[in-house]
Amino acid sequence: MSLFQSKTLNKDIPIPLYYQLKEILLEYITKHHTDIDQPIPTEVELSSHFNISRPTVRQAINELVVEGYLYRVKGKGTFISKPKIKQDFLQILDSFNNEMQKKGLTPSTKILSLKVIKSDEKVSEALNLPIESDVVQLRRLRFANDEPIVVVVTYLPYEKCPGIITKNLENESLYKILENEYGLTLASATRTLESVLAGEYEAKLLQIEKGAPIQFFESITYLADGTPIEYSLAKYRGDRNKFTFELKRKDI
Repeated sequence: MSLFQSKTLNKDIPIPLYYQLKEILLEYITKHHTDIDQPIPTEVELSSHFNISRPTVRQAINELVVEGYLYRVKGKGTFISKPKIKQDFLQILDSFNNEMQKKGLTPSTKILSLKVIKSDEKVSEALNLPIESDVVQLRRLRFANDEPIVVVVTYLPYEKCPGIITKNLENESLYKILENEYGLTLASATRTLESVLAGEYEAKLLQIEKGAPIQFFESITYLADGTPIEYSLAKYRGDRNKFTFELKRKDI
């Protein structure tokens, strides 16, 4: 608790005590608590040190848990989360494997299912196909350094890549297979981002709690001539990923 000796809460200003404590804790966990395997001070210790109620302390900690800075382990305490992976998914059209490798991480993939199905209305609209067209449905769980990061469902027009279900999609890049073996040059993509809560299925796969925040992306990838070639639905762990946007003024 020595790092908190110079820190105090001001009860004479309109800023809530829990929020003042939250700011102190945020500075502590980002700059001073270097051993992520050791828990931060307990609610009792913080309550006693700052002379505030445990519910006030709990509110500050709860917000930091929701925001992904902390996580709780029952019976062991509250710990600092690993640094989030900075994703360039919204700025660069690249494979997951390449993106992780550029960050010094080791990517891996587990195929959950791979089959040819008939397209429904939503998939048909995304891929500009007639309803009931043959499409490849690929479900994958993707890892960085053996930690599950994203679960993604991908749809491809089967006529553009016949036989792709026989390829080694667990160890080879889908984008490289499409380009090198089918001569399909991926040129652009549109993506939408939503914040959703993990259902039971996603929570189990991503090793998070049901109801935890998830970053949900719906993407359509196009060839150079504007033909849609890939429709994907990706759910990223909210506690392990952050995404960068780059904005430019139109009049410059």
